Amino acid sequence: MVQSGNGTTTANGTATATPDGAANATNASAAAGDVTTLTETITGLLGISGPGADFLAGLIGGALIITFLLTLVAVSGIWGKRKITAAFTDRVAVNRVGPFGLLIIVADAVRLLSKELIIPEGVDRPAWDIAPIVMVFSAVAGFAVIPMGSGIQLADPEAGLVYVFATASVASVGLVMAGYSSNNKYSLLGGLRAVAQNLAYEIPLIITAASVVVFAGSLRMSEIVAAQAVPLLELGPIVIPAWYAFVNPFAFLLFMAANLAEVGRNPFDVPEAPTEIVAGWQTEYSSVYFVLGYLSEFLHIFLGGAIIATIFLGGPAGPVLPGFLWFVIKMLAVFLFTQWMRSAIPRVRIDQLIEIGWKGMLVLSFANLVLTAVIVGVIA
Repeated sequence: MVQSGNGTTTANGTATATPDGAANATNASAAAGDVTTLTETITGLLGISGPGADFLAGLIGGALIITFLLTLVAVSGIWGKRKITAAFTDRVAVNRVGPFGLLIIVADAVRLLSKELIIPEGVDRPAWDIAPIVMVFSAVAGFAVIPMGSGIQLADPEAGLVYVFATASVASVGLVMAGYSSNNKYSLLGGLRAVAQNLAYEIPLIITAASVVVFAGSLRMSEIVAAQAVPLLELGPIVIPAWYAFVNPFAFLLFMAANLAEVGRNPFDVPEAPTEIVAGWQTEYSSVYFVLGYLSEFLHIFLGGAIIATIFLGGPAGPVLPGFLWFVIKMLAVFLFTQWMRSAIPRVRIDQLIEIGWKGMLVLSFANLVLTAVIVGVIA
């Protein structure tokens, strides 16, 4: 078990109060040495062992996570996005295809996948084909180390947070490939804008996350969650958990803003500005390739939400409900925020976007990191 502050996190994933005043914080992750991975859970349920057992369980676990993500993207990306945007703009969204318009998910899937895959002349075929796959892979791979609940974490490496940012960064390679290989000046401009934006905001994103590492003292995702399991403040029956969104709200706001740029949501959606460069890097993509690009966009939104939920909102921690449900609720809350920004905030110019990133966000993220180090050093 892990002792942190006035609370004790037990191996079964529940933080219990000690006599000196800590309150309950259910569904919190256990210490790294006691964490049960999804692979171990599956091997236990199937009763299998041997050299190939972990490999088989890993494949099954990965398939389950991918199925969950695809379902989440289908409901939120195709149906939820339209409903949320309609609510913000006082319009009527999809409501004619099935109950509440839910069958629009099936209708859109059939419509897009049945379209002809148009391959423009002069494209660099290998790069053009691979780019959408690279972008989808970079998002899906990041979920391998995200603790979604008790026993629902595919792997728990010591450098889990580094792994998440490393895999998410691979999407920039896909954007460059898509823009350059399309043989279209608008696609090229969109790809260059996307990479410039990612460079300008990914560094502040990582530096802000480093301030959380300073607090937690670990890069392991399960330990970051466990460090947030104890109470921060007790106001009678109300217990405020030590989530880093409460401990360091400035870092939380910085990370949320930088994440908007990383996932291409307003005011940072200039790489796909239709009034300027058609659809940016994805202008020449159609049919299943367009679906893959659209899928990667929403997978990265949910990956950003998963990272925020893990390092700032206590991961799967929460009262009454199972930890997995709390984790999904927190991810969906971040998704709602991104759609709110998309509907409410106008985009900035590309020069303003780069200036905000390099001259604003970068400076603030370093200031936050230094201040966090000073505070932790003084407290320690």
